[in-house]
Amino acid sequence: MPSLHDFLLAVGFYTRLPCPATLDYQRLPFACAYLPLIGWLVGGFSASVFWVALQIWPQDIAIVIALIAGILLTGAFHEDGFADVCDGFCGGYDKQRILDIMKDSHIGVYGALGLLLLLLLKFKLLAGLPAQVPASALLAGHSVSRWFPLYLMFRYDYARTQPSKSSGAVFKPDAKTLALVGIPALLPFALLPPQALISLIPMMLITLGLGRYFHRHIGGYTGDCLGAGQQVAEVVFYLFLSAIWTWS
Repeated sequence: MPSLHDFLLAVGFYTRLPCPATLDYQRLPFACAYLPLIGWLVGGFSASVFWVALQIWPQDIAIVIALIAGILLTGAFHEDGFADVCDGFCGGYDKQRILDIMKDSHIGVYGALGLLLLLLLKFKLLAGLPAQVPASALLAGHSVSRWFPLYLMFRYDYARTQPSKSSGAVFKPDAKTLALVGIPALLPFALLPPQALISLIPMMLITLGLGRYFHRHIGGYTGDCLGAGQQVAEVVFYLFLSAIWTWS
């Protein structure tokens, strides 16, 4: 059952916003179902910052400020996962080595380069859109991209056998929950052209590919894998949205 308590848990875990200290963190796994709503929160904040900044500076500057705002709100939660996956899977030679590298708090060359290129691609794609589009793109991108990690949790098992920073949030949604959570994830698409819905196809395909890759190398997923999945799905969405305006 939906509850304000579980939503606040999600806010406290996936963002830097303060939440009541009395929350029951034993229910943290159930908070994962609110990931698309966290996307509303982060995307809405980033979009608002973009709109305000656009009244003062050129669009490219406003995009950079909006990206910074989103990163500050989440504490780079998913970006950190993406960088760890780049380091782990590029630098590891077996399951245990990959897991050890991803657990290391230091960032390596692969992670630094991957994160740099990812952020550069986001910036270029959003800056290339008409000025009235990036706000809606940020809201939809943050929301729908947070549905795809839930699919990985539905399809695969958690790979680690020892406790980690994300093991307390391990969740196994059923098909009904996955479908219901998809509704708020898709609502922001109402602000975009109908053809934007086609972006769900490449986003699902890349998620399926990542899931198979993770499963083959480490036998499932970790929290870092989920973060990487969200980041990749988000940038694929921006890629497709950019293509709509390029070819229309």
